[in-house]
Amino acid sequence: MPQSGSRRGEASLRNAGDICQFFAASSWHRTVLETVRALDLPDWWIGAGFVRNAVWDRLHGFSSSTPLDDIDVVWFDPARAEKSIDDALLTSLRARQPDLPWSVKNQARMHLRNGDRSYRSSFDAMCHWPETATAIAVTLRGDDALELAVPFGVDDLLAMVLRPTPHFRAHRLDAYRERQRAKSWHTRWPRLREL
Repeated sequence: MPQSGSRRGEASLRNAGDICQFFAASSWHRTVLETVRALDLPDWWIGAGFVRNAVWDRLHGFSSSTPLDDIDVVWFDPARAEKSIDDALLTSLRARQPDLPWSVKNQARMHLRNGDRSYRSSFDAMCHWPETATAIAVTLRGDDALELAVPFGVDDLLAMVLRPTPHFRAHRLDAYRERQRAKSWHTRWPRLREL
């Protein structure tokens, strides 16, 4: 896992561009992104804790990173929505970097598991994720530029605010509250605030 830096890094994360620069400067994060880019998937991103935890660790001034439960690789292709394809991609990622906790999910089928309408893209699927600070992802384009997908912006992430996405507020608020209890994020990141 990467090192997160010191408290001096707090001021350097003020917007989406700063977050991209932070990830660009992290050899560990870039290696993970390069590994996924090599799969040549359409509309691919690495999201949720991969971005959120790194930012919160940096803002808390931690010298070591919070271990990830998984590295959420999302992509979108309705023509290849079978779970077996995700399983094959997972096997490929594990062969390349077996020490990492990979997770691969084509968002073209995830609406079925979540009880939502069909998603139109990975970005659209992120709009249905639980927290605004979790509904964020990063990709590495062919020109080596980093790009963020931020359906709800980066303000909550950078302010360390826990807030349900509009979808969860309207349709799954009890599930959101249970998730917050189960995650116990305040234990690891005491400066988090709930709204």
